[in-house]
Amino acid sequence: MSTSAPSLTASEAFKVRRSVYALSDTDLPVTDARVQEIINSAILHTPSPFNSQDGRAVLLVKDEHKKFWDIAYDVAKATAAPEIFEKLYVARLKMFRAAYGTVLFYSDPAPLKALEAKWPMIQDKFAQWADQENGMLQYAVWTMLSAEGLGCSLQHYNPSVDSRVAAEWNIPAEWNLQAQLVFGKAVAPAREKTFEPLEGRVFVHGA
Repeated sequence: MSTSAPSLTASEAFKVRRSVYALSDTDLPVTDARVQEIINSAILHTPSPFNSQDGRAVLLVKDEHKKFWDIAYDVAKATAAPEIFEKLYVARLKMFRAAYGTVLFYSDPAPLKALEAKWPMIQDKFAQWADQENGMLQYAVWTMLSAEGLGCSLQHYNPSVDSRVAAEWNIPAEWNLQAQLVFGKAVAPAREKTFEPLEGRVFVHGA
């Protein structure tokens, strides 16, 4: 397995980032250490409101990854109507479990509370800005893992799994789970992507 940096430009990396659902847990093109290096870099360099740096990530691989999706399966089975569980959950959850790893994205409200106290005139905006920050963090990790040749898809099984997951991996109860990025070796290509016309979506003045 290679640990070398990807040769893609940023623009090329944006284009290869796609939702890939058919994933396996064998023959990955990168090491666990490289995945952690990517997450570390994204945590350090993703912009945050007033430099609050409230983004957090938990990396689960191999059996720990599968444990997460076993929890998601159990929670869904216990809370969804049987026909909904069979129709919407079973196949998808088994598909995610077949992958190699999952990155759990969290936000820690503690740094934001200090900012809210310091800036009361805009205190209602910090949660919104933190959500935007976490989205950028998710996008950064997703894009960089894709550039390394991994297949990924972003999932949202929070908040139903939150308490079980926090207890299992000793995650502070006050952290907010935002999303789960599933990754592994792609065993089927991403679905064909179509684009809406740019007209009406991008506006330029003064050029």
